[in-house]
Amino acid sequence: MDPMDIVGKSKEDALLPKATMTKIIKEMLPADVRVARDAQDLLIECCVEFINLISSESNEVCNKEDKRTIAPEHVLKALQQDSQRSVKMNTGAEMTEEEAAAEQQRMFAEARARMNGGGVSVPQPEQQLDTQQSNLQN
Repeated sequence: MDPMDIVGKSKEDALLPKATMTKIIKEMLPADVRVARDAQDLLIECCVEFINLISSESNEVCNKEDKRTIAPEHVLKALQQDSQRSVKMNTGAEMTEEEAAAEQQRMFAEARARMNGGGVSVPQPEQQLDTQQSNLQN
């Protein structure tokens, strides 16, 4: 979800304070580790997405209970539902390690393309798997 998808909000309203997030990132890492600006921006974007997801799930829980205000227990229930969904998804068809690595690389490429303006073509998982296997053989 793009921050601009939030009804009635500008992109700036949907973002987290960059200075605060940068400080948190630096505090969580060892002193000798540096994080590129693009990586920080991507991490902040992921945090915004997570907050949007949890807010939406919490709102659904709140609506099911016929409440008008999201309370902490609604957020906790939303987090529990989300973890139950991921367990269900993980117990389905499992990927091989190679397939998982190819999917991860595809998702990284998609994220890079979004960060760079979206004009980059992302190879499909089977293309990446073939490329990785040929790289391993060399």
